[in-house]
Amino acid sequence: MLMKFKAIVIDIDGTITHRDRKLSLTAAAKLRALDIPVVIATGNVLCYAKATAKLVGVCCNIIAENGGVIIDGFDNDPIVSDVIHECEEAYEFLSSEFNMEKLDSVHRRTEIVLRSNFDVEKAREVLGTHFPNVEIIDTHFAIHIKSKKINKGTGLFKMAEMMGLETTDFVAIGDSINDLEMLQEAGFAVAVGNADDFLKDIADYVSEASYGDGTVEAIDYLISSGLI
Repeated sequence: MLMKFKAIVIDIDGTITHRDRKLSLTAAAKLRALDIPVVIATGNVLCYAKATAKLVGVCCNIIAENGGVIIDGFDNDPIVSDVIHECEEAYEFLSSEFNMEKLDSVHRRTEIVLRSNFDVEKAREVLGTHFPNVEIIDTHFAIHIKSKKINKGTGLFKMAEMMGLETTDFVAIGDSINDLEMLQEAGFAVAVGNADDFLKDIADYVSEASYGDGTVEAIDYLISSGLI
């Protein structure tokens, strides 16, 4: 018997946007028309994610800051992971070696995000064994100094629990390294055409189209295949 998935969890930048980060109105319309819940999962801050969810029309189950901040309703208080201190310490440590520029630091609550203007590989080497629980990831939009304890996969696990679902009830759609654990945790994984190769390697479906058009194609496939 064909399994029908009960919800979708989806990234924003590079997945429901165009190359220039403008929202794909076609992808937004596709998501809005679904009769199953849509969870927004992003590396961005909660206020950005809330605004996007409202514009798309799928408000408001959100995984923000790569799993660090989770909310199940527009007016509810978010669940915030207590991991910012080790990220701040790692940032201070790296600042002695690299000239780094923080982005939206006022709104960040669980990680440090930096402009991509320094040698990330060298920074990873310098961080080395000094901070074993902290990692540096490059999402192609920004550099994140984040805790290894949390990611979009752990965020999905918590969100599923809050919604009374299993993570395997979800279809996950993404494009970048910070979507990896989310796609691994979900019951069905989709990589859009512009996704990193390692994400395509683990995906159950890879769209031919890229960015928001890839999401439109994937949703059409899911519907026509009876998966949602």
